[in-house]
Amino acid sequence: MASHQVPADLRYTKDHEWVRVAGEIATIGITDFAQSSLGDIVFVDLPKVGVELNQNETFGSVEAVKTVSDLYSPVGGSVTAVNELIESDPAVVNRSPYGDGWMIQARIRDASEVESLMTADEYTAHVAGLEQGA
Repeated sequence: MASHQVPADLRYTKDHEWVRVAGEIATIGITDFAQSSLGDIVFVDLPKVGVELNQNETFGSVEAVKTVSDLYSPVGGSVTAVNELIESDPAVVNRSPYGDGWMIQARIRDASEVESLMTADEYTAHVAGLEQGA
């Protein structure tokens, strides 16, 4: 069973997105498990600043050599920033999924949505279940 990084200070979705909250701003990306499952990421399609997101709605996609995967917003809100580094270097998501490989930032509309997301321990158990079933 592979061991994946799961930072304790983040919240997670069952679809392998993470969110880091600072005040009313959520930074959103994909997990270490997601990037390793996808393989070499070659393109990421992200929304423009100002786009309104709803919780669990698709906000973009990640294209790897062999597959394309939708990105789902862990929280609803308005996009305030998009990681432009990913446009020129999509592989940064593989190298640093919790650091330089973040996807978007959004102003959170409803803080209670964050509470509905998985903790690090819950997400670790979720991934372990998927790996056992694989």
